[in-house]
Amino acid sequence: MAQNSKQEKSTYEAINKIGRGAYGTVYKARNNETGQEVALKKVWIPLNEDGIPMNTLREIALLKQLNTFNHPNIVKLLDICHGQQLGKDLMMFLVFEHVEQDLAMYISKQAQGFSTTEIRNLSKEIVNGVDFLHSHRIVHRDLKPQNLLVTSDGHIKLADFGLAKTYDFEMRLTSVVVTLWYRSPEILLGLPYATSVDIWSIGCIIVELYTRKPLFCGKSEKEQLSEIVRVLGKPPKDEWPERSAPIKWSAFALSEKVDLEVLVPNMCENALGLVKSMLTFDPNKRISALEALTHEYFLEEPINT
Repeated sequence: MAQNSKQEKSTYEAINKIGRGAYGTVYKARNNETGQEVALKKVWIPLNEDGIPMNTLREIALLKQLNTFNHPNIVKLLDICHGQQLGKDLMMFLVFEHVEQDLAMYISKQAQGFSTTEIRNLSKEIVNGVDFLHSHRIVHRDLKPQNLLVTSDGHIKLADFGLAKTYDFEMRLTSVVVTLWYRSPEILLGLPYATSVDIWSIGCIIVELYTRKPLFCGKSEKEQLSEIVRVLGKPPKDEWPERSAPIKWSAFALSEKVDLEVLVPNMCENALGLVKSMLTFDPNKRISALEALTHEYFLEEPINT
């Protein structure tokens, strides 16, 4: 973070606003020295008595750590600059490689949908990126199509680690992480969680690649849980954390589940098997990212590299 705001202005020139990430606004920008297009994440950081807050230092350290591996499915951090200080706030810029579109945009452009091979390739690259994070004891915690970038040649890069955290097992964290539609039951119930929260999100995203629309679309935590129960069925009472959960098992009626086979009739048997192993109510029964990479779904046809 050696650069000051004057250096930032001379080095990077904003072209247009892309959107908002977990902690700040993201711009498409140009490096005036090299001509390279970059994604410039502008963050206003409230300083505390010790200076830059720990969560910000954590994100920066995390990004630097990941960058050293040059993983093909992780967005690259190119630079970190600090700008002006305004009162008790510090402006900071995280400079990433620029990728033209995210998965949500990519899905919306597919009027005829994806081929089976395209879905398998995209799914495997998502799992591959998440396995890399998990192998470094990192939970992304905010996986959704808007945080998955798609390169011009159709490859996935995981982005926006604003809510990522090197985890300790059984951590209890705020339920604001993960956009509502991709939240796992344990987050919706305010319970401790670990890496399996990302696996649930992947399961939702794989279904969305087939249907081109989100699987569960609740407007509140309870409504989201109702949507999950409607599709997957009500879990056995002994799987419901009755003592610690604010919403009780009895709050949901016993009804016939819709079934994924009905909702996603174009999904092959192996894909259904993988998704079902990701969308288990009990997080301890969910498949891991490493296990998912060797699932039959990814072995039944050649995967493009």
